[in-house]
Amino acid sequence: MSDRSNDESRDEEKAEFMPPVDFSSIVFPFYTQALMKLGLLENPQNNQTEENLEYARRLIDLLDLLKDRTKGNLLPEEENFLEAVLSQLKMHYLNKTEAIKL
Repeated sequence: MSDRSNDESRDEEKAEFMPPVDFSSIVFPFYTQALMKLGLLENPQNNQTEENLEYARRLIDLLDLLKDRTKGNLLPEEENFLEAVLSQLKMHYLNKTEAIKL
């Protein structure tokens, strides 16, 4: 095997995963961060759950703002994805704040 082949394979190993550039790439970071702030996902930096409902509510509000500002400009599957994410986050938030019992 040549040195060039070794260098190329090492570069491929070091390369970070790059998600596709699409609408979900905008929504997904807010969604996962909100799940962490709701205490439903571990923080990957410290492998601990943390709960900050005020911060989670802010992230949900940002997604609601995105929904309002993109109304009529999304593909049906993008709109469905955003609506599903918001519905799930709002249900978890209401459960955590004991506004509803699941």
